[in-house]
Amino acid sequence: MAKKRASQIIRRNTLRATLLSVTKAAGKVIRDGLKREVKIQYKGEINLVTEIDRQSEDLIVKTIRSRFPEHGIIAEEGSLLESRSPYRWIIDPLDGTTNYAHRFPFFCVSIGLEFEGEMCLGVVYNPVLAELFFAERGKGATLNGKPIGVSPTSSLSQALLVTGFAYDCRVTKENNMNHFSDFTLQSQGVRRTGSAALDLSYVACGRFDGFWERRLNPWDVAAGSLLVREAGGEVSSFSGDRFRVDSKEILASNGKIHHAMISVLHPRA
Repeated sequence: MAKKRASQIIRRNTLRATLLSVTKAAGKVIRDGLKREVKIQYKGEINLVTEIDRQSEDLIVKTIRSRFPEHGIIAEEGSLLESRSPYRWIIDPLDGTTNYAHRFPFFCVSIGLEFEGEMCLGVVYNPVLAELFFAERGKGATLNGKPIGVSPTSSLSQALLVTGFAYDCRVTKENNMNHFSDFTLQSQGVRRTGSAALDLSYVACGRFDGFWERRLNPWDVAAGSLLVREAGGEVSSFSGDRFRVDSKEILASNGKIHHAMISVLHPRA
């Protein structure tokens, strides 16, 4: 039993070290990319991707495969490795690509590690601001190594919220405009930053009081949802049901305004 426990600790330490080192390496790729002209392609009418997205993903995936070849992987730019392993890496090599293409310094690397269907490790790193958010299940959340926690705001009318809009917002009826309007009228303010991973990180450290968005992907929310929970916040669906990374809607808050936000998003709750 003692040997098994020691082996688990060593493995967790190795996973943690790999996660942090590869995130910082990918952050350097992103930061260095700002020094030159970035080549842009389009995956949709307004959904763009840059060569830096792909370079960052290649670095992350190759590193993980070399150290943990049996693990599963899913990443935004197409890397997919299905596996029977209980571990799955969920990767966004550059969250906030539109911001990056416009040189607006609000973007990040986001990597979450799932074990038996539950997030166990997560990191979100903004290489320009040099802010690294990290969470480990059951052990809290940190920003640059210092513990963080959600805000104490208890009233929706005094809350600063943040949200986003899907790339197909021009054509889908589920475009979030109704909720944006409703929350603008009922909160202190609503921001739209362009990076769901950083939005969640900012909820975790108390800069925002709540976040909601729909039509996201697992790599957008995997690490950030763990950060919010480990910082003392709450994460759910719009109706308050259990949240999973493959859900298509997410509500995250400091917990104190969670029910009030559900009442706006899901009036019959």
